[in-house]
Amino acid sequence: MSRTPTRWISRLLDSLRGGGERPAPALDVPSPLTAARVGDDLTRRGYHYRSGDGELTGTWDGHRMWFLLLGERQEILCVRGRWSRTLPGEHRGLVLRAINDWNRDAVWPTAYVREDTDDGVLSLYAEISVDLEHGVTDAQLADVVTTGLSSAIGLFRSVDRLLGPLPTD
Repeated sequence: MSRTPTRWISRLLDSLRGGGERPAPALDVPSPLTAARVGDDLTRRGYHYRSGDGELTGTWDGHRMWFLLLGERQEILCVRGRWSRTLPGEHRGLVLRAINDWNRDAVWPTAYVREDTDDGVLSLYAEISVDLEHGVTDAQLADVVTTGLSSAIGLFRSVDRLLGPLPTD
């Protein structure tokens, strides 16, 4: 049995050393997370959003979405969405059962309900948070944003189908 590397391994090693027929592919090096980078990603895809008070926000499929930088060094990207519908407090049990099923069966997003007003009206939220302390490539950032948006919209559609129209709609 020969200990000589096969041709494809030799070509790979040559390309990594800078020799061979093709140059080594450029590495997408992680760089620090910033709100500007998140905004650039959204702009590159033609999404419309607003920026102000340190947060980016917009509407996707009628649902409000936020892109927040959290943590001591703003190293955590949180994509948070709020369902376009609200529910009166008497539907709390129904919506809690729905999101409990979601949280049990799905990895993302985390779903929760809270009262946003003093009159007992309930709002449903979806959220993913990713710690990017060591930086993030453009491709990774795009994946996090896509995952946050698509998983939140998926949750909201699922709850819409499950609950259907309610007497308060």
